[in-house]
Amino acid sequence: MNEHGRVLSVPDTLSQTPRSDASSTRLRRIIDERYDFVWRAVRFLGVPEANAEDAAQLVFCVVARKLRDIAPEAESSFLFATASRVASEARRSARRGLATSDRNVDEIEAPLPTVDDLLDQRRARQTLDEVLGAMPIDLRSVFVLFEIEELTVPEIATAVGVRVGTAASRLRRAREEFRAILKRRNAAQCYAGRGGRP
Repeated sequence: MNEHGRVLSVPDTLSQTPRSDASSTRLRRIIDERYDFVWRAVRFLGVPEANAEDAAQLVFCVVARKLRDIAPEAESSFLFATASRVASEARRSARRGLATSDRNVDEIEAPLPTVDDLLDQRRARQTLDEVLGAMPIDLRSVFVLFEIEELTVPEIATAVGVRVGTAASRLRRAREEFRAILKRRNAAQCYAGRGGRP
């Protein structure tokens, strides 16, 4: 079971592909260990929450096809690069008005939070989504990997396929962009709250 309350299973398209016991075991391990990482990656790269599971499944379908070519030390970078491509295609589909899925995400079994907790969480998530959505995708990627996934700068460089110095520079710019967007958003809300009066 992953952190989203799902019991993970190898998708039918993956289980139908002939493979050795060793590669099946490796695929199962990658799915078990990295599903949450991939789900969060596609989510924060612009895939709506209702479609994130389908996008994650697409990532693992690619992993299953390319498994022999993925070096063990390159699994994280391959997963993120694939998640980026899947998220990019999902964003294009959304712009064309094509939904990738109509399914709702299952309810998470957990102690019921208070109404205030739910409102605070919803506002925080909405704010984060809006700010990340306003960032250029190259800056958003490194920001998410560092601030949310807690990868190091060298790991980020590998994941996005750039030099360490470039990753560090993008991260610095991403933090500046995040703060600037958040500041503009808060100022706009404050201005609107005063009825547009200076």
